[in-house]
Amino acid sequence: MLAKIWKKLALLILILACIFNVMNKLVHKLSLDKEMVYSAEYMMQQEENNTNNT
Repeated sequence: MLAKIWKKLALLILILACIFNVMNKLVHKLSLDKEMVYSAEYMMQQEENNTNNT
């Protein structure tokens, strides 16, 4: 009886961990995309400043 409860509990914990992992990756993927865009914009501005100063 106890073994059945532990198996169900372990399965539930595993499912929750997988869902949390997927959601965490989705959230961080969006912020990574934004960070890449901001970095590209910053580099373009720096390049324009260097060409204007020379």
